[in-house]
Amino acid sequence: QVQLMESGGGLVQAGGSLRLSCVGSGSMSGVNAMAWYRQDPGKQREVVAAITGGGTTTYADSVKGRFFISRDNTKDTVYLQMNSLKPEDTAVYYCSFRTWSRDYWGEGTLVTVSS
Repeated sequence: QVQLMESGGGLVQAGGSLRLSCVGSGSMSGVNAMAWYRQDPGKQREVVAAITGGGTTTYADSVKGRFFISRDNTKDTVYLQMNSLKPEDTAVYYCSFRTWSRDYWGEGTLVTVSS
């Protein structure tokens, strides 16, 4: 069983930066892609950024150029560097690790961006 723990969320002013981390533990040998999702109350969860085992990245258009995803396989960790934050970035952010059989999810970390 894979267990994920997010950290780094908090309150930040518009234009500021924040770095999220997600550390995996358990049976990690089958993990390939990693991703960050976010969800506002009353809205559907949406993918923000993803990274393959080889380091290829993809981003939602709304965050492209501002957010950057990276991973450290020696630490079983994925990061999300968020720059030039906007109030509309406010959401609960979730990390996800993908295996052949299923996806694993963290419990989420809240990011609040004030005007």
